[in-house]
Formats: sequence, structure tokens, C-alpha cells
Amino acid sequence: MEIYGLKTCDTCRKAIRALPQARFVDVRADGVPDAVMTQARAQFGAAMLNTRSTTWRGLSEAERAEPPEALLSAHPVLMKRPLIADGDVLHLGWSKDVQAALGVA
Repeated sequence: MEIYGLKTCDTCRKAIRALPQARFVDVRADGVPDAVMTQARAQFGAAMLNTRSTTWRGLSEAERAEPPEALLSAHPVLMKRPLIADGDVLHLGWSKDVQAALGVA
């Protein structure tokens, strides 16, 4: 199991604490493998963009109009976090539904 996120993200830290067996991958330093990103974009679409982030607020209107794939390639920190790969199954965020699916109490 891999957790893709930012080491400075509080939500990612919660997921890491709850899933100690998972390997953490910092998207700012290491990025997300192309195969995982392709599957995540197909599964989650525009929901992968964190439109509440400081990075998003700093983008111009023209930049915000770009396709999600281009934005995520240019600004990996715009990805909603965490992205959790559990084998072939992907989970986005750290909601109660994701926690239940991963067996976290």
C-alpha cells in the first residue's frame, strides 16, 4: 500500500498514522508514477484537483481553465490528498468512507 501526498499535509499525516504498514511517497519530491496517475485521473477526474489550496488560489483564471491533467503535471501539489493505492484499488482523500474501506476504525 502506498500513500501519495505531502509530508506537511495534516490529512496525509493522519492517514500515515492510521496505516503504519503503508509506504509514504511525497508527491513534491518524488511525484506519482504515470500508471497510478493515469488510473487515478480515469477514476476520479476533476475531483483530483484541490480547489481549496493556496496553490489553486494563486493561479490565474487562464491557468485554472487548463485541463486537470495539465494542472496536475505542472503543479503536483494541486492533487487532492492523500491518494492511497491499495493494490489495484485507489482511494482519494481521507473521508469516513475511505477509512472504512481500508479497515481503519
